[in-house]
Amino acid sequence: MNNKTALAFAFLGIIWGTNFVFMRWASEWITPVQIVFLRVMFGFVPIAILAWTQKALCKSHLRYTGHFLVMALLATVIYYWAFASGTSLLLSGVSGVLSGAIPLFSFIVAAVFLRQEKITAGRLGGILLGFAGVVLIAKPWQVSGDNISLAGVGYMILGSLSVGISFVYAKKFLADKKIAPPALATYQIGLALLILTFITPFTGITAIAQDTTASLGLIIGLGLLGTGIAYLTYYYLILNLGAVVASSVTYIPPVVALIAGVTVANEQIGLTEVLSMVLILSGVFLLQRPSRRPEAVKEAEAVQ
Repeated sequence: MNNKTALAFAFLGIIWGTNFVFMRWASEWITPVQIVFLRVMFGFVPIAILAWTQKALCKSHLRYTGHFLVMALLATVIYYWAFASGTSLLLSGVSGVLSGAIPLFSFIVAAVFLRQEKITAGRLGGILLGFAGVVLIAKPWQVSGDNISLAGVGYMILGSLSVGISFVYAKKFLADKKIAPPALATYQIGLALLILTFITPFTGITAIAQDTTASLGLIIGLGLLGTGIAYLTYYYLILNLGAVVASSVTYIPPVVALIAGVTVANEQIGLTEVLSMVLILSGVFLLQRPSRRPEAVKEAEAVQ
């Protein structure tokens, strides 16, 4: 992984991690689907402008509209709505921890459908190690029905499954189309915005304006950075790293979300949490290690 890819990897992990705090703030004023509509709207505008100025949009791309629609549903509408719904019922830190299930789903789907994804012992060990860290942060053995919403957990699992599948779908059906990331993001988010326009109830949506912090968090944190810039980075990682390795970026948000939750809610970090972070980052490291097999080297050279 070169410096540019590593920077993109870290950036996306941090942005996705802080999104849970922004969603939590916004959920105090508007509904989950309204959060998603505003998030997608503010994220779509700058990406569409960038794609237009770079002349990345092309009429020939219309034949892939079906794929763009699937990605709009999997990686935007369902994913965002499920996570916004889950975060509205859970602490932001808990929501972030549960998002760590995304690589597990990506791994399973990739192993079944993407033969070019090499599931080596090192990668498998990295996924298991990272998942162990996520479980350790979650501490399911200490959670009782009185302080955690099972519905919230269900929403987070649904969102994790949806975006996990989207990583693999994009790699299988879009990665070889040679469509520029700004165009891919524009088509996906644009279609998602169209869908959301028809299903979003707008009554009470302006209530978010009563809280400046929540408004800025939604517009800048969730919209511009968490949607617009994040999706450019998302496609960039898939195209350069592959579905399994790119999905491992989702090990970072649980750590970031936990830290953000501690900062906002004054929670304390103990030895268990520190150990969890070490396990998660170690898992990411193992997933990023390049295969030393000759065929893997040839594949990497072919991509370059």
